[in-house]
Amino acid sequence: MGTFIIEGGHTLHGEITPQGAKNEALQILCAVLLTPEEVTIHNIPDIVDVNKLIDLLDSLGVNVNKLGKGSYTFQADAVNLDFLESEQFKIDGRGLRGSIMLVGPLLARFGRGYIPKPGGDKIGRRRLDTHFEGFMKLGAQFRYNSEEHFYGVESDKLKGTYMLLDEASVTGTANIVMAAVLAEGTTTIYNAACEPYLQQLCKMLNRMGAQISGIGSNLLVIEGVTELGGTEHRMLPDMIEIGSWIGLAAMTRSELTIKDVSWDDLGQIPAVFRKLGIQLERREDDIFIPKHSEGYEIQNYIDGSILTIADAPWPGLTPDLLSIILVMATQAKGEVVIHQKMFESRLFFVDKLIDMGAKIILCDPHRATVIGHNFRSTLKATTMVSPDIRAGVSLLIAALSAKGTSTIHNIEQIDRGYEDIDTRLRAIGANIIRQ
Repeated sequence: MGTFIIEGGHTLHGEITPQGAKNEALQILCAVLLTPEEVTIHNIPDIVDVNKLIDLLDSLGVNVNKLGKGSYTFQADAVNLDFLESEQFKIDGRGLRGSIMLVGPLLARFGRGYIPKPGGDKIGRRRLDTHFEGFMKLGAQFRYNSEEHFYGVESDKLKGTYMLLDEASVTGTANIVMAAVLAEGTTTIYNAACEPYLQQLCKMLNRMGAQISGIGSNLLVIEGVTELGGTEHRMLPDMIEIGSWIGLAAMTRSELTIKDVSWDDLGQIPAVFRKLGIQLERREDDIFIPKHSEGYEIQNYIDGSILTIADAPWPGLTPDLLSIILVMATQAKGEVVIHQKMFESRLFFVDKLIDMGAKIILCDPHRATVIGHNFRSTLKATTMVSPDIRAGVSLLIAALSAKGTSTIHNIEQIDRGYEDIDTRLRAIGANIIRQ
């Protein structure tokens, strides 16, 4: 189990460039299975979860060729379907939440897709019903081995249909879209997710020959085609990492420039940070964050009531940033309620922040009230264990702002979502050592 040793209290300075989007990568990489032709993808993040998925594709018989940093070609012209029922696949697929998105492309192109119950963050229940109900509406037969927790769908030919999703699941929508592009007839998906990553997937599929309309809305219409071809695609910068660096700059009262952020795809993120009192300046496609020497003050609502920051489907705020926002609020001037609607275990890391001196009241599994110190009292260094990707980087930000030397164990969780994070932080002045 790896460890970070962090000496907090240092002011940072310089530029940092966000990695490619993790959540987009897990969709885009699975889409290469939809065609026997070569697909070239750029800006792929070099992180544990994505590398696991690339290894899975390689084990499936996809020809994987690394062109350079972040750039690969994939050609799925000799897929080994027998691997799907091997013991090795059951082990490898179980260790990655994103493996669920292999099912839609495999079902669409080969008539069958299998997956063990996926792993991932321990942040609460993450059901798969939306995925499989969508496949069944397209005509697939569903089976489940309860002893091995092994899911399967099979179909001789998928048929387009109308469906109203029970939740606007990003991964569920992506999986169903990838299945529907090769289905016979028209598929209409209402209450579809419309996050930028899903938009990116749909645009890529259209370049491959799919016919998807309504991109960016919650109503997608897909005219099935008989085959797809190759394409070239570049991933967006990771909006969660961008939000993490904004939080880092605020907590350490540092002047930072975040490069090439794709402003037009950030949605509510800049506005939410401004509500927390953070000054953000747009410089072409960069974010400049000045040094907040006097701190930052949380805005109340216009009637004077306490601000609530809550997650919501796009174009609302992504739930992955609430952990970062909660940590930032511990040193703000004012109070805020953090309402994590989606996952009932994601706020349970706040006990570590309370140990560091933060004033947080955990109201229930979904809500926490944070009373900011306004930097009158710094957080105190401590020893922590990273419980998941987003809580892990939030604790890292807290440690970088704290007085003294902190230790974070289980940093493999952070590595699952953040590329070479310690090297990149040292480049802007952080005192962090990996052991």
